[in-house]
Amino acid sequence: MKKIIITILLWFSVFIVIAQSDPQDSAWIKDNYTKLEQYIPMRDGIKLFTAIYIPNDKTEKHPILVTRTPYSCAPYGKEFSSRLWERHWKYYARENYIIVVQDVRGRWMSEGEFEDVRPFNKNKTGLETDEASDTYDAIDWMVKNLPGNNGNVGVFGISYPGFYSTMAAASGHPALKAVSPQAPVTDWFMGDDFHHNGAFFQLDGFGFYSGFGKPRPKPTTIGSPGFNFKVRDNYKFFLEAASLKKLAALMGDSIQFWKKMYAHPNYDTWWQARDARRAMYNVKPAMLVVGGLFDAEDCYGAWNLYKAIEKQNPSANNKIVMGPWSHGQWSSGDGSFLGNVKFGMNTAHWYQNNIEIPFFNYYLKGKGEVEKIPEATIFFSGENQWKKLNQWPPAAMQSKDIFLTENGGLSWTAPAGKESFSAYTSDPAHPVPYTEDVHHGRTREYMTDDQRFAARRPDVLTFQTDVLTEDITLAGVVTANLKVSISGTDADFVVKIIDVFPDDFIYPGDKPQAGRTAGGSYPMGGYQMMVRGEIMRGKYRNSFETPTPFKPGKVETVRFDLPDVAHTFKKGHRLMIQIQSSWFPLADRNPQQFMNIYEANETDFKKAVIRIFHDAKNQSSIVLPVMNK
Repeated sequence: MKKIIITILLWFSVFIVIAQSDPQDSAWIKDNYTKLEQYIPMRDGIKLFTAIYIPNDKTEKHPILVTRTPYSCAPYGKEFSSRLWERHWKYYARENYIIVVQDVRGRWMSEGEFEDVRPFNKNKTGLETDEASDTYDAIDWMVKNLPGNNGNVGVFGISYPGFYSTMAAASGHPALKAVSPQAPVTDWFMGDDFHHNGAFFQLDGFGFYSGFGKPRPKPTTIGSPGFNFKVRDNYKFFLEAASLKKLAALMGDSIQFWKKMYAHPNYDTWWQARDARRAMYNVKPAMLVVGGLFDAEDCYGAWNLYKAIEKQNPSANNKIVMGPWSHGQWSSGDGSFLGNVKFGMNTAHWYQNNIEIPFFNYYLKGKGEVEKIPEATIFFSGENQWKKLNQWPPAAMQSKDIFLTENGGLSWTAPAGKESFSAYTSDPAHPVPYTEDVHHGRTREYMTDDQRFAARRPDVLTFQTDVLTEDITLAGVVTANLKVSISGTDADFVVKIIDVFPDDFIYPGDKPQAGRTAGGSYPMGGYQMMVRGEIMRGKYRNSFETPTPFKPGKVETVRFDLPDVAHTFKKGHRLMIQIQSSWFPLADRNPQQFMNIYEANETDFKKAVIRIFHDAKNQSSIVLPVMNK
């Protein structure tokens, strides 16, 4: 039991900021709820282990709120789960919801074989199963067998449980009235967790799968230990690992999904089948997609799942909420800051009390007014304000090119001069770090980190505006449109959108500081806040299915999207763009030769000269979603 508790705590310390619990909440829940443990049968005979918390109240019938998880419904036995009072679940308990947590097929105490992001099978027949059918069968059993339920079911979950929430929406069960996929795993090749635009996010991938992916021969309450890191500096560890081939050797041969990732380096049919958006047709329940503007894991999934539902189900009841949060921070007790950046209010509590609880209360209990929840509830950092919008992107948004110019400038006017470029040498032996400090695990805070450390490197290009004379609000997708040449046959391109604070900037209540002192506030004057960053593996510039090499010295277009932003650059600030070709060890190193990087040897990694052009013939720009006044 000790091992399982440690495993769960380690997992959620990465992804969830736990709210401070009130001892009165835990005492009340234990006094007013009864816990059941049940094996629920699926259509093929496999049974899924399920923890069920039933309110003792008998004055009315109660809705069922479900989360399905690969991370365990522990504790097993009579003990209650602390998530009932350490998170905003306590509000559902006070509303007398029947609260259900289920181990998905093949994980922990459930029977069957586990498959990562199991593809949705729209043509299944007979005893064929997928995660949608498992959800259907579980719901069907619950509404028929749980005492005192009112026949209405909701499903929610964060991260991987967000994926299972998406699959729930595809189940088609008539009792399922409301679903909230939160930071949902949606596409693990294009932008969630383990790949971004084909670049492998090795820091998350290795740390996660070294424990999570270990085989489980039979149902168990004991979690698997992760990799024993002897080096606690992740930059040093992954640089010494040298290549993905050597990283695979450290991982070992037992982790099947890791091996399959290596076997499918491109966006082939295997990956495409695991795009959760393919299941989002004929969506019937009310949908509330939730995510964090600064979610390091699944920011892509939240934005793009919402858009897919909108496109594929024009009449669906589909809403989105995006706040200034790291992964799962909206379920915490705070949400007023991330790293050094402050947001001026407890955004988590505001969301819980004004959006999520009213959403489920309306659809599952017939309580309240859902009309108060708009189509899109988006927090705009910079100005630190919630905006209620009737569509996303907003109707007032206009895509505008801001052009890179010589001498590190940015201009709304296209360059008119002859050949002009900025150049740097990308050296895989000295990759650009993703954050300044020394860390073991990947930080949440890097999404808003100060980028001054990167601006001072010779292998990072910096372009910025003059001091802004009026506010500029961005609301939507940012697109990098780069004209480049490289000396090799492949390279990565990292583009970062940065808000440069005035040199005299301080937050209200902070004291001006000449430097950083123990216990003191971070010096925010001149802070370069990363608003959004994204990487593109260059060989996929024309097709993610069929990579193509660069011709050394030839000018080519590298165009790719960055996940949506919602940010206001205030008057007196500057807008900055940084461009680099490594983001280490967050993303793996590119050998800068056209090849299958999973098979690269240490000797394959070469320096490359990267040129970014900004002249009349080859205009590099960043397409910004500017909100009109």
